[in-house]
Amino acid sequence: MNQSADARIIEMNSIRKIYDTGKVKVEALKGIDLVVTPGEFVAIVGPSGSGKSTLMNLIGCLDTPSEGGYRLSGEDVSKLGKDALADVRNRRVGFVFQGFNLLPQISAFENVELPLLFGGVPVRERRRRAEEVLGRVGLSDRMEHKPTELSGGQMQRVAIARALVMRPDVLLADEPTGNLDSSAGGDIMQLFTELWEQGRTVVVITHDMTLARRASRIVEIHDGRIVTDTMRAA
Repeated sequence: MNQSADARIIEMNSIRKIYDTGKVKVEALKGIDLVVTPGEFVAIVGPSGSGKSTLMNLIGCLDTPSEGGYRLSGEDVSKLGKDALADVRNRRVGFVFQGFNLLPQISAFENVELPLLFGGVPVRERRRRAEEVLGRVGLSDRMEHKPTELSGGQMQRVAIARALVMRPDVLLADEPTGNLDSSAGGDIMQLFTELWEQGRTVVVITHDMTLARRASRIVEIHDGRIVTDTMRAA
């Protein structure tokens, strides 16, 4: 994407994460350096236990590092408390999870509208933005359907719309095709590609290299360290 080389959405320097169980200390991340600039589509891959889920939690401000610095859109978030982290997370990160995390008793539209409601956005603007993002993910004709009336792929599209509605700096997806068959999974990855082509910054955590190859850049993590960081040809 045509973005300034000086811009940084994600800037991690010498990140370590240590979990202390009281009996033993486990070093999940061992000195991570990672920069993601606006408009990139990055896949972070690695086997179970490699540290990629821990890295995702740090990127998404769900946790803080034990050591090192992390700036998200220029804001130092590496030592923030829980309340401040939650505020940054709500403003800057749009999450998409493997399990969709939709409320089953309300419609697709209401699921997407919910973050705007919590954010105090006025009714008319909530409706406009919810309708806009549902249209963008191809669900204009499914807005009033509840999650139980939708396919797995459609539920994940609702989840993506919900992640987009707050206009985050980065769309962060954790195994977004893990609960889908190969056809629906391919459709979801194609949607991420389209969002990237529209200028969105997308980071996908996955163990599936077939899906990862749809990204423009693949970062591979093993044993808490980045072992390869490869830009793919257009």
